[in-house]
Amino acid sequence: MPLLLLAGLVALGSAADAQECEGGGDVVADPVDGTLYPCENITLLGRLPLADMGVPTNPSTNLPYRGNDIWGWTDPQDGREYALVGNKSGVYFVEVSETDGLRPLGALPTETVATTWRDIKVYQNHAFAVADGAGEHGMQVFDLTRLRGLEADPTRVYSADAVYRGTVSEPVASAHNVAINEDTGFAYIVGAGSCAGGFHMVDLQNPLAPTFVGCFAADGYTHDVHCVTYAGPDADYSGHEICVGSNDDVTVIVDVTDKANPLLISRVFYPNTGYAHQGWFGPRHRYFYADDESDELQGLVANTRTLQFDFADLDAPFLASEFFHETEATDHNLYVDGDFIYLANNASGLRIIQILGMGPTDALAATAYLDTYPEGDAAGFEGAWSSYPFFGEDKVVVSDRTRGLFVVQGPNGTLTANEPTGPVGAFVLDVPAPNPFRSQTRLTLTAEATQYVRVVLYDALGRQLGVLHEGAVSAQDRLILDVDGRALAPGVYLVRVEGEQRVASQRLVRVR
Repeated sequence: MPLLLLAGLVALGSAADAQECEGGGDVVADPVDGTLYPCENITLLGRLPLADMGVPTNPSTNLPYRGNDIWGWTDPQDGREYALVGNKSGVYFVEVSETDGLRPLGALPTETVATTWRDIKVYQNHAFAVADGAGEHGMQVFDLTRLRGLEADPTRVYSADAVYRGTVSEPVASAHNVAINEDTGFAYIVGAGSCAGGFHMVDLQNPLAPTFVGCFAADGYTHDVHCVTYAGPDADYSGHEICVGSNDDVTVIVDVTDKANPLLISRVFYPNTGYAHQGWFGPRHRYFYADDESDELQGLVANTRTLQFDFADLDAPFLASEFFHETEATDHNLYVDGDFIYLANNASGLRIIQILGMGPTDALAATAYLDTYPEGDAAGFEGAWSSYPFFGEDKVVVSDRTRGLFVVQGPNGTLTANEPTGPVGAFVLDVPAPNPFRSQTRLTLTAEATQYVRVVLYDALGRQLGVLHEGAVSAQDRLILDVDGRALAPGVYLVRVEGEQRVASQRLVRVR
C-alpha cells in the first residue's frame, strides 16, 4: 500500500518538556497541544503525534490511520534506542534515545492493505511484523541496522528485506501475532490460517531466511503467546522451551522443545471468562499474569481485572488471584519487567503494578499510571493499545490509537516491597488440607479487616458449583471452609474468595 507522505518536519519535544507527576490526582500537560493527562508517580518525557511520524490520512475519516502495537530495539553498537510503532498503515520507526527530542525515521508500509491489527517483535537486530485481516501479507523482516546514523525524516519509506510466507502446506498470509523466544531464536506465529490457527513455529537463526519447523495445532486458534526457556519451580520442565497461549476461552501451556512433537502440558480456565487475550511470565516463572479482553465489555466484572495464575506445577496450573483496578476500562496488553507489570488498558492508558512478593501468592499494588485518553475510562477500544518497557532506566514507550507515541519514565519515588501504596489484601487464604483429598478438605480464611466475603467453588472449566460462604466477616475472624468431596467427581476444582479489597483462589484435587 503506498503511503501518502507529509512534507516537512515539525518541532519535537525537548528535555525541558519532561514533566514529573507524583501523587494521585495530579496531571501533566501534553508538550504538543497542552492536553492534561491524569497521572501518578510517572514522568512524561515526550509525545510524537501520528501525523508527525509520517502516518498518512485515512480517506474515510480524514484523520491519520490509527495506531496499534509497539516494540523496541536497542542498538548493541551504540546503545541508541528506537520505538517500532505499529499502525494500520505499517510500522513507523522513531529514535527515542535523545533527551532533546523524538526523531521520526520513516516507515515500513504494510505489504497489502491497511488493517487494525499489526504485531512486531525483534531478534538479532531485525524486526518481524505480521498483520491480521491483511490478505497475503506474510511476515515482514526488516534489518534495523539500516536506521543507524539517519537524520529525522518522517517521509522516508523502506521496503522489507524479506517476507516470510510459510510453506505450500502451511502458508502464512494474515496472522494476528508473533512471539519470539530470543534465547532460542524461534518465532511463533499465531492466529494465522496455518497450523489450525495455533503455533506456526519458525527458525530465525538466519533472520533473512526464516525456516518453518513445525506446528502446534492441538488446541486450535491462539490469539497471543509468550514463550520462554523455563526456569521456574517445576523441575520436570527446567530448561525446556515453554509457550503459554491465550486461546479464546482457555490458557494453554505447551512444551515446544521438540518442534516436531510439541506437547500440550495443561489447560487452565478461570471464572467469568470473556476472551483470554494475552499474558506474560513474572519473575522466576512462578506466576503468569494475563488479561481478558472482553470481561469488562460483557459486564462479567465491574472493574478492570488482571489475572494471576500459579504455575508452580505446569501440569496443574490454577488461578491464584485477581487484581481489580479502580477503572472500568478494557485491559489489552501487559508485559512484566523485573517486579513491575506494565499494562496498556485502553481508555485508562498505561498502568503500572508492583509485584510485592509478600507471601505464597505475590501481592500486587497499583504503583503508577499515565492516562493517555483523559476523555473517559469506560470499557472499549480507545486509548493505549500496548507498551514496551524493556529499554532499561524505567523508560517505557506507549502506543496510543489516536495520540501516537508516548515516552515516559516511571515509576518515580521510593516504592519497595515494604512500602506498598495501599492495601494489598484484607484476608489470608490458607492452602487446603489435605490436598489431594477424597472425602473432605478444609481451607481457613483469616480476615484482616471487617468485610463482606463471597466464597465459591468452581470446576476446572470455570463453572460455578456452589457457594461455600456469603456474608460479613469481622477483623481477625477465622472462617472455616469445608469442601465435601463425596458429591464431587475426581478432578480439579477451584475455591475462589472475593473480598472487598482482593480476590484469591486455591486449587483442589479430588482423587478416587
